[in-house]
Amino acid sequence: MESIIHAVREALKENIDAHTAESGQRYFKEEVKYYGVKTGIVREIAKMHESRVKMMGKEAVFTLCETLWQSGMLEESFIACHWSYAMRKQFSADDFAVFERWVHQYVSNWASCDTLCNHTIGTLVDIYPALLKDLRRWAKSENLWVRRAAAVTLIVPARRGKFLADILAIADILLIDRDDLVQKGYGWMLKAASAAHQQAVFDYVMAHRDVMPRTALRYAIEKMPAALRSQAMAK
Repeated sequence: MESIIHAVREALKENIDAHTAESGQRYFKEEVKYYGVKTGIVREIAKMHESRVKMMGKEAVFTLCETLWQSGMLEESFIACHWSYAMRKQFSADDFAVFERWVHQYVSNWASCDTLCNHTIGTLVDIYPALLKDLRRWAKSENLWVRRAAAVTLIVPARRGKFLADILAIADILLIDRDDLVQKGYGWMLKAASAAHQQAVFDYVMAHRDVMPRTALRYAIEKMPAALRSQAMAK
């Protein structure tokens, strides 16, 4: 395991891009630790070791991922997300406890949150819908990243028209959240759901637009026809 971690870290150091290293922080309000490697290169490094990693088995892979998360480095979190998602054919419902711990202990920015939730956790919930109740619990957390995770975990299933009732229930819980990153998260979730359920999402927005933060509202209606967007934005 140590040899793989070492190889990954050396590859990241060798691929530091001066412009990325200099400009990366501007995308975040919170302080983020990163090497300064372009996302495409990070993905290539993850894929370079993927076949070897998968041969180790799920538990060993999750241990590797934990080590990467513990570094606090943005690019290492992306690789942890890539490798955990690569084990999706071996997922069990019990893996939720592992992923929940990662969200609580390690996620500290929107990029790591979204990368983990859109793919790894979103896939697990898609396979085991009984876990949707846990997302509703997340939506009530005091931790803003856990609240955002409750919404962005459902982005991919939402695009396929799944879990509308749960999506609207989570939106209800997050409706007047004061953090703009949570507002953007649940607005994005509603936007994704509108691909298959445009009328239902529009009706939801219209019913709540007097209290829904404008940030969330704009995200939710972004892909709707101009006439609907104008109606939703009207004073």
